Amino acid sequence: MITVIGSLKGGSGKSTITFNLAIWLAMADVHVAVVDADPQATLSDVLHVRSEEGYTPAIPRLSSDALQDTQVLADYEHVLVDIGTASMDNLKHALAVAGRIIVPVPPSQADIWSTQRFLRFVNAQTGGRDVLVQGFINRADTHRAVRESDEAAAALVSLPGIQFLRPRLAQRTIFRRSFSEGLAVFEQEPRSKGAAEWNALAAALYPELLA
Repeated sequence: MITVIGSLKGGSGKSTITFNLAIWLAMADVHVAVVDADPQATLSDVLHVRSEEGYTPAIPRLSSDALQDTQVLADYEHVLVDIGTASMDNLKHALAVAGRIIVPVPPSQADIWSTQRFLRFVNAQTGGRDVLVQGFINRADTHRAVRESDEAAAALVSLPGIQFLRPRLAQRTIFRRSFSEGLAVFEQEPRSKGAAEWNALAAALYPELLA
């Protein structure tokens, strides 16, 4: 399965999601690799930190050229692709081979509009091919009085062409801190609220691994 973690906007948390998901899958004994197809190379940077620190499991990183080599991709059970719009060629190659697309959506009206545009772009690139598109609220508000995350979730539910996932990740320091240290949030603080949120999201994304 080739899963693209993508959107049209920067700052949505794509690299953080890809990194945590890769480690979670590896811990579930899934043969997984990642492709950092974003020229900003944030995912490559954190994988370098993880390697330097000697943390396990190690995550194989494939070059963006692998998106055009189905034999290389077929060597793995799951391939996760981190991609944005900094390279439109890489984005198009990734969507051409994707079996699933995961869209992290920050809680703002601008991000809902951007997601709508991304869904139209995905539909144009996949040509009606059956691709599962799933979205969830990322970097949600933690203050109960702020309703923007709930409003964004309600808007995301109503968008055609995307399956809404109820688990959301909040805007928590632990995600930034663990990422900068080359650790998944559930490795650094397994009893934190961030880890609990992550586990709920991972269970929604891969229920077959928990059965």
